[in-house]
Amino acid sequence: MFIGMIIVLIFVSALSSPSKSVKSGSVLEISLENPIMESEMDRSVSLFDMSEEPEIYLQDIIHSIEEAKNDDNIKGISLKLDKLSGGVTQAADIRNALLEFKKSGKFIYAYSNTGTQLSYYLNTVADQIYQNPLGGTLLQGLSSDVMFFKNAGDKYGVDFQVIRHGQFKSAVEPYFRTNLSEENRVQISELLGDVWGDIAGTISKSRKIAPEQFSLITDSLYSYIPEVGKEYKIYDVVAQENEYQQMLFKKLGLTADKSKTDFEVLDKHTIKIEDYYSTLSEKSEKDEIAILYASGTITDGDGFDGIQSKTYVEAIRKIGENDNVKALVLRVNSPGGSANASDEILFELAQLKTKMPIVVSFGDVAASGGYYIAQVSDKIYAQPNTVTGSIGVFGMIPNAKKLFNNLGLDFDGVKTNANADQLKSLTTPLSATAHGTMQKSVVMIYNRFVNHVAKNRKLSFDQVDKIGEGRVWSGTKAKQIGLIDDFGSLDVAIKEAARLAKIEKYSTENYPKRKDSFEEMMDKLQGKNVEMKLAQELGSDGVKIYKEIKLINQQKGVQLRMPYDIEIQ
Repeated sequence: MFIGMIIVLIFVSALSSPSKSVKSGSVLEISLENPIMESEMDRSVSLFDMSEEPEIYLQDIIHSIEEAKNDDNIKGISLKLDKLSGGVTQAADIRNALLEFKKSGKFIYAYSNTGTQLSYYLNTVADQIYQNPLGGTLLQGLSSDVMFFKNAGDKYGVDFQVIRHGQFKSAVEPYFRTNLSEENRVQISELLGDVWGDIAGTISKSRKIAPEQFSLITDSLYSYIPEVGKEYKIYDVVAQENEYQQMLFKKLGLTADKSKTDFEVLDKHTIKIEDYYSTLSEKSEKDEIAILYASGTITDGDGFDGIQSKTYVEAIRKIGENDNVKALVLRVNSPGGSANASDEILFELAQLKTKMPIVVSFGDVAASGGYYIAQVSDKIYAQPNTVTGSIGVFGMIPNAKKLFNNLGLDFDGVKTNANADQLKSLTTPLSATAHGTMQKSVVMIYNRFVNHVAKNRKLSFDQVDKIGEGRVWSGTKAKQIGLIDDFGSLDVAIKEAARLAKIEKYSTENYPKRKDSFEEMMDKLQGKNVEMKLAQELGSDGVKIYKEIKLINQQKGVQLRMPYDIEIQ
């Protein structure tokens, strides 16, 4: 039965989707209902979704908009972004592409039911924004909540033994405090202020609203009620979606057909961006620029869950062995992670740097280890809203002995030396020697981090140390203090890499290379996936305990990790 289901799934996934074409006088519809992915490394593998149909990635979206600009069959763009799920720098890249599209003189209209601040940020590029009368967008600014674990640790028996270096290295604050330190409050406030200042400035400029007026609109939640939002120029037209469709029908100059409704005619002249991309031909050139996508937490190991050091070291070596590759663009979207894994990747990139130029492009986050691996580059690009820096180090060895005791588990043992049980066990308090050793290790790695940055950014040790200490900066501030070179998208970084490599015609090739979905799924079914194996042995409750222990264990040891996540909604 199970084998039969697998065969059916393979057969279904092999079926090709019908080819799409673009009719004359069409509108390109952009809804982006699925999360915006940057590469196949963001792809998840499911038993019920083993299709090898190509995903549409961020660069594909931008490329499609660029092509539509000069496509005579495309008369304009319709934005329907209610379910937009992506990062603010991704939205900025798409928004810039839409602004370039508008230079063609073609229209852009937007319709919203219930949107997010991020979708509204994109919608403001439109000639007019149509809003459902019972929907609304909650423009309210940004907030960041930090969860603290100290009381939970005290209650359930986990002692988070923490060593850190850097005044602002707040990644470990949740483990020994119950509220924000003043230093952490300062950096979060400044970071949110910079990010929101850029978003609010862009929106108010596009909507021709004075900054003070937009601040009042935001503080008063005026956008939540469509008629009030229209009064304050947040929306242009409050209308039902079919009224918006009728407007598009007329804007395209379509002719009524007695055998079809106007909506059916419009549907035939509407092409979704995913379908439009499938109609475009790929460029193939001998010379290549490799794009290494480094997205997620940096860990030791071999796999496709985040940035696993062995996988990335192998990918970098393959890039170096490919004679067609003339330059590398490192695309970073990572809060950091393991110090050892980060250093392994940086070392391998340094070897590659002797063969070709390396340009770095930062996405939403390039902090701690994510910033560390960028330190053998010719140029670093970011966006004003990129979370950048966090040049600092911390170490943590959780002691969960009391937790295990509470679960009815006891431990006893022997050792040959005074510290034979130190720096590896989850059930042993740190000795004075182990604590001192780890403190020296943290300081040593911090100094190594600062030296790498000083060399690559052409700054002194003291200059980097002053802006380091674990502090997180916005891209705007990062440029001012020399942590990045310039603002620019991934496409800008690719063009700069081509310039440095002195090539004019080139293709791009993405790394690392993943296995196909079916092969990855078979690996899981054969027991190579630890969590699936444990689920079989322990059941769902056992897996929950495993995941909690895994989370604690991931923080064990010396880390180059960003303090918190910011989700803009």
